[in-house]
Amino acid sequence: MADTLPEVPDRLDQLLSRAAAAHPARRAVVTDDFDMDYATFDARVTAVAAGLQALAPEPTVVAVGTVLHPDVAVAYYAAVRAGHTVAVVNPLLREDDLLHVLGLGGARVALLDTGLNARLEQVRDRLPELREVVLIGAGTDGLDALASEQPLAAHGKGPEDTAALQFTSGTTGRPKAVRLSHRNVTVNAAQIAQAHRLDGDTVSLNHLPTYHPMHLNSAIAAGATQVLCASPEPYAALMTANRHRATILYSLPVRLARLAADPDLDSVSMTSVRRIASGGSGLPVPAARRLSKRFGVPVFQGYGLAETSPLTHSDDPDHPVHGSVGTPVAGTECRVVDIDSRAVLAAGGVGEVQLRGPQVMQGYAGGPDGTGLEPDGWLSTGDVGRIDEDGRLFLVDRLKDVFKCDNFLVAPSDVERVLRRDPRVADVVVVELADVEHGAVAGALVVLAGAHPDDLADVIAQANDALPYYQHVRDAMTLDAIPRSGNGKIQRRVLAEQLTHRQPVAS
Repeated sequence: MADTLPEVPDRLDQLLSRAAAAHPARRAVVTDDFDMDYATFDARVTAVAAGLQALAPEPTVVAVGTVLHPDVAVAYYAAVRAGHTVAVVNPLLREDDLLHVLGLGGARVALLDTGLNARLEQVRDRLPELREVVLIGAGTDGLDALASEQPLAAHGKGPEDTAALQFTSGTTGRPKAVRLSHRNVTVNAAQIAQAHRLDGDTVSLNHLPTYHPMHLNSAIAAGATQVLCASPEPYAALMTANRHRATILYSLPVRLARLAADPDLDSVSMTSVRRIASGGSGLPVPAARRLSKRFGVPVFQGYGLAETSPLTHSDDPDHPVHGSVGTPVAGTECRVVDIDSRAVLAAGGVGEVQLRGPQVMQGYAGGPDGTGLEPDGWLSTGDVGRIDEDGRLFLVDRLKDVFKCDNFLVAPSDVERVLRRDPRVADVVVVELADVEHGAVAGALVVLAGAHPDDLADVIAQANDALPYYQHVRDAMTLDAIPRSGNGKIQRRVLAEQLTHRQPVAS
């Protein structure tokens, strides 16, 4: 990746005004029944920002939550242009988590779709700071009603002021609210645009359950066109990409893996897409290879976390190394330290990944007090990985997911990789189970691909034959599907509890 950081404006919303000034008539955000150019986008943001200033004259937190919809783009930038801090809320949250994130962020205004608002109503009386709710998204006219022709009041926000709150996924605990400055977000938008080779000719297809700021901001930084596909079906994404001549397709690993495994894959085609990008969690190497071979385009991944705005690594979009998340984006440093001694490891050593760069967060809002940042700016990620001689990062597992069996380090992903070699395995998750004799052992929750449930014991036995004893699966059960969050992540602790209460079927 390039080492030079691109020039960025002082404020996040200036990414949009800069793009609108440079190419006002270019399509900015598109769906099958919606088309908005950059000039219209920018003007609409200013009008809604004026309405938000009237609604909340003093700087506050504005929550934005809806499924993939153009209103998110307008609401997000309008909140920032009004001088507020924008907090993007997962629209799939249930009442308890919604109460938690809105309370943690201290939101006083919320722009939500009807589904999320219906859940909010169940807990609204427990959020005394939340003063105003405006309905946005499909079937609403909330942004039109909010828009104002009044001039915007100056607010004096600068590059080091907080622009956004980004919530962590919460797979290992309650979500945390990450404070990101204007500089954090604008720099990362430019880093992503550069790493993914986005430009004014790019048409990106967002096949995601929610509108992630990463894709929104990087496309605007590049002056690219964004096409939104709200359908979760992979084939719908391919057809949408073809209709709109998309050049890059962004999707989740779980969706791409499903597409790769579809027996009818050879019957479909992509006519314009030149790259497929996967993010949110790891894409299995066989799935990446299958899609790349079928469509004749590279399939690449990246890496990052909420605390880094989010991207820190990207594989080469044209020549990816499957299994790697790539090298650091411009201006970013990465190292691996020993889990116990914290000594910096040489290439090939497996330990905790640490990161440093201009996209690293300011801290957390509303607690916790710790940031995971060392005095010299290194962020401990909680991810276990290794760096090869060429600087590519290979992730092994989450630090909280790895465990020791007889003092040998066990990474669930290593065991999962062996299990996935069996054609009878459609999906699998390996978890840590407490064990009196060994300290901890591996357990597996398996989705079988058309096999009889009685085959599970044989599947486990064959995998164990290929694994060292300390990685052996000692307990397993079948599931119809592996439950995942909206961004494809897995709550391993919940699944471990589920497995613990079942009778062992393997030893």
